[in-house]
Amino acid sequence: MYSVNIFTDVQIRLMKDTLKHPKGFMLGAPEILQLNSNIMQTIRAKKVLDIGVFTGASALAAALALPPDHGGQVHGLDNNEEYTNMAKKYWSEAGVSDKIHLHIGDATDTLQKFIDEGQAGSYDFAFVDADKNDYNRYFEQCLVLVRSGGIISFDNTLWRGSVLDPQNQSDFTVAVREFNLKVKDDKRVNISFLKIGDGLTICFKK
Repeated sequence: MYSVNIFTDVQIRLMKDTLKHPKGFMLGAPEILQLNSNIMQTIRAKKVLDIGVFTGASALAAALALPPDHGGQVHGLDNNEEYTNMAKKYWSEAGVSDKIHLHIGDATDTLQKFIDEGQAGSYDFAFVDADKNDYNRYFEQCLVLVRSGGIISFDNTLWRGSVLDPQNQSDFTVAVREFNLKVKDDKRVNISFLKIGDGLTICFKK
């Protein structure tokens, strides 16, 4: 099996450059990217959704986790070409540009397009790290697109601890809190909540 037990030089440089960006705090935690990669390898994922590309670290980790010679695909969804243009440079350096298909626009629209095209049940894994207000909708759309036995991984489900503060009623906090309450009792998935990074909720589709 293709191994990504440690980060490549390209991955490390991408992370370091991202941290220099004014919004470098949006970089996915390295421990989460590595965990996602290990999960993808374990389930032999060949088709992956990366919702919220930013500078491309999560899409790169996913592409490197795919089988090297079996036509794997990472579909990256983002609405900001400034960020994703930075990503393309590193994807090219890593030699995985052919595996990453970038879709610019509103992620919920793109996901609905995939559903309308008949791609239901064709994805093995999805990583969601995008607009928190749409977490519930991403969940529903990913449940359609990801196969039974596939996995949907949601980042930032602690939201810097604010979800635990009932006095905090900001939009993103409320959205993440409502998502957490929704998935914990959803019979379509089993979940694991991990206190790594800013909180990671892994949904295992039944």
